[in-house]
Amino acid sequence: MNSTLIRKYDVPGPRYTSYPTVPFWKNDLMPMDKWIESLHTNYNKFNSSDISVYVHLPFCESLCTFCGCHKRITKNHQVESPYMNAVINEWNLYMENLDFDPRIRELHFGGGTPTFFAPDELIRLLENLFNTSSVDPKKCELSFEAHPNNTTEEHLKKLYDFGFRRLSLGVQDYNPEVQKAIHRIQPFETVEKVHNMAREMGYSSISHDLVFGLPKQSLDNIIETVSKTLLLKPDRISLYSYAHVPWIKGNGQRGFDENDLPKSEVKRELYEAAKRMLESAGYLEIGMDHFALPEDSLSIAFDQKNLHRNFMGYTTMNTSMMIGLGMSAISDSWFAFAQNEKGVEGYIEKVNKGEFPVYRGHLLTDQELETRKYILDLMCHFETSFQTDSAFRNEHLKIAERLNELVTDGLVIIENDHVKVTEKGGAFVRNCCMAFDQHLQEVNSTEKMFSRTI
Repeated sequence: MNSTLIRKYDVPGPRYTSYPTVPFWKNDLMPMDKWIESLHTNYNKFNSSDISVYVHLPFCESLCTFCGCHKRITKNHQVESPYMNAVINEWNLYMENLDFDPRIRELHFGGGTPTFFAPDELIRLLENLFNTSSVDPKKCELSFEAHPNNTTEEHLKKLYDFGFRRLSLGVQDYNPEVQKAIHRIQPFETVEKVHNMAREMGYSSISHDLVFGLPKQSLDNIIETVSKTLLLKPDRISLYSYAHVPWIKGNGQRGFDENDLPKSEVKRELYEAAKRMLESAGYLEIGMDHFALPEDSLSIAFDQKNLHRNFMGYTTMNTSMMIGLGMSAISDSWFAFAQNEKGVEGYIEKVNKGEFPVYRGHLLTDQELETRKYILDLMCHFETSFQTDSAFRNEHLKIAERLNELVTDGLVIIENDHVKVTEKGGAFVRNCCMAFDQHLQEVNSTEKMFSRTI
């Protein structure tokens, strides 16, 4: 890839798991009546009670210094039961305040380390969630993030028996020097063991999470990591760009020297090398940072333009409502966002008082709702069309002007009201989305707000 383009467009920018992005949310104290009202608005507007459920399980036994997630480091497993009680109570609060029966279409355990919890604690939570839903857990998509170092056969078996068929294994990189730098010692044999156990048990969709741009990481490292990954042939592969945001995550991302990070041109070379290897092995590139085998549901959804993206990443379940449970979890009613307390103690205390643990959020304006659709289209399908009956046609002209440089550089094509990211521009889709983002135009600098786009 042209190194001039990389230098030009390697700027701080959002990842667009939501629009507006979190730094531009307006409701520091989210009014709970407005939040619940937005869920009812969704139900009435779309005539559907289908929801996605994300459960944040924040505990980890050790700190990975590349991690940007909200977590709590502890080896004390006595924290499991009180936390699960709080999550169950939070779900019950929703059940008491909604005037419709939510139908769970997908559920995902994220973290932290979900497999920090004992299998029986995970099942206890699941039984409480599904006992209040009319959906058979074996008829919706259930998935979890699995840390290879502490995911046991019992974890895999009990979750499989409940209805789970998908899991993602956090790999990152197999090189010992890189693993030492990010404090994640995890040999290939450990991943192989868990992967094969899951496959033999009947899990039909296994994903491996890889990261490029890590400290000490070289081209040889990424080639070695992808080569070993291909030996196991997971159904999906996430190839994430390392987001270096130490001003947000504090000492957690200071476990190495800044000079150990690959420069932007080298970082992109790592991605391109991995991409070539994956495509040669039959994987298709899906949206941003994701690859899947042609027969996988993610590839099919991408091909049929049914792919969706939310705070859990890319998904085949196009639900417009997501309820996030647990400390720091984010919920989405399409018309509003709400985030829970970021601290474990504050979260549990609020829930145990019978209060929703939400502390901030955002109520979307009509213009933001329209822009949200454009950005979602670009992130999922690499193209979008302006609404011709929009009340914001003047803004469309401004967006086209902001896209001019990307058009000149061959990264975007604009024809009438249709905007399409070219094959060459796929690496710069975040930059394209930034041209649609009115809020970015209101700030002088995004340097300490977001990770870099390349």
